[in-house]
Amino acid sequence: MSVVGESYLVGLVGEGVRPSLTPPLHEREADRNGLRYLYRPLDLLALGRPAADLDTTIGRLLGAAVDLGFSALNITHPCKQLVLSHLDEVSPSAAAIGSVNTVLFADGRRIGHNTDVTGFASALRDGLPGAGLDDVVVIGAGGAGAAVTCALLEAGASRLTVADLDEERAGALADSLAARFPEAAVAGASSDALAARLKDRERTVTGLVNASFVGMHTHPGIPLEPTLLRPEVWVADIVYRPIGTELVRAARATGCRTLDGGGMAVGQAADAFQLITGVEPDRERMRDHFFEMVEEGR
Repeated sequence: MSVVGESYLVGLVGEGVRPSLTPPLHEREADRNGLRYLYRPLDLLALGRPAADLDTTIGRLLGAAVDLGFSALNITHPCKQLVLSHLDEVSPSAAAIGSVNTVLFADGRRIGHNTDVTGFASALRDGLPGAGLDDVVVIGAGGAGAAVTCALLEAGASRLTVADLDEERAGALADSLAARFPEAAVAGASSDALAARLKDRERTVTGLVNASFVGMHTHPGIPLEPTLLRPEVWVADIVYRPIGTELVRAARATGCRTLDGGGMAVGQAADAFQLITGVEPDRERMRDHFFEMVEEGR
């Protein structure tokens, strides 16, 4: 539980995070709960930290955060998996998917958690009720991909394919998921093989999720050819900056049911806020604030 009079200093570590809506989302909810809460982005690009030395950079940032009295850090692309080696403890759910998006500092210890799984699960449930989970394709086998695939399998997906530019990484994630969810058919694939799988009329793909960074304001583009989309396939994107990614726009133009990244952004932020403060946030209020900021073009 939150301690009366306690203040919170929180940071967001990742590439291109300065425009993130997460800091103001947390800070306003804290204000509404009477908490003193300061949240600042720690942008690796702005700090001039080269990707080649990313593991060392993460270790140094965590050490500095402890020394400076931070309460917690949220972790995003491309650090969710690399951060694991710099932690003292990892929650069972985060350890199971090998990805951390929230680090709490307590009694000199660094404790890793993951709220992406629950964040995507709630977004899918609320934003695409009744979405078919018979055969789902997920693009991206990184930290977000690990969380999304776990959420889908926990929701009852019976067949799931993970596609990634790094086929070995996709295969490794698929193998770990298959071990945890033996009742489902899980496979990895290269991004090159994705087109063939989506074109295969013998397979009735029911859903597609972009869990990669493609489409972010810092990595514009679309993760697959729009001509591969079909109206009967629902499409979700975890990217929320911009909220209307090229993928979401193309899917809507095709007639697909769509889910933008806003739902997951709010869900994971609300869960992280509760972990950090011990206070249950008003999730509807946070959702309203999020889309208010989107409409304002923040």
